[in-house]
Amino acid sequence: MKISVPKPIILLAASVFALTGMSMAAAQQSGLVNVDVSNVANNIAKNINVDVSQIPVTVQAPIGIAANVCGVNANVLAKQGTGAASCAATSTSTALDQIVLRQLKSGKQK
Repeated sequence: MKISVPKPIILLAASVFALTGMSMAAAQQSGLVNVDVSNVANNIAKNINVDVSQIPVTVQAPIGIAANVCGVNANVLAKQGTGAASCAATSTSTALDQIVLRQLKSGKQK
């Protein structure tokens, strides 16, 4: 007997596994990267529902998130050194949006 699973359930399960893996990878990272978000500030502002003037120029993000939004290999950022590593975001992500939102809530803007 073959059991049929609806496609939305399969997609949801795959998404949960992917997000769990990404959050576990982020938790294992120790280095922070200074990410210039000025190129994607409008997108972030829309995503977190704030005025673009509130978006900081830079935020500190874990190396994996920074590599993802900057389109750079994590090893390249790691070689720059913790605290000294920087890149410019060419896209945003839910994780980067949340970092910006947390920074806004804490009142720390650069």
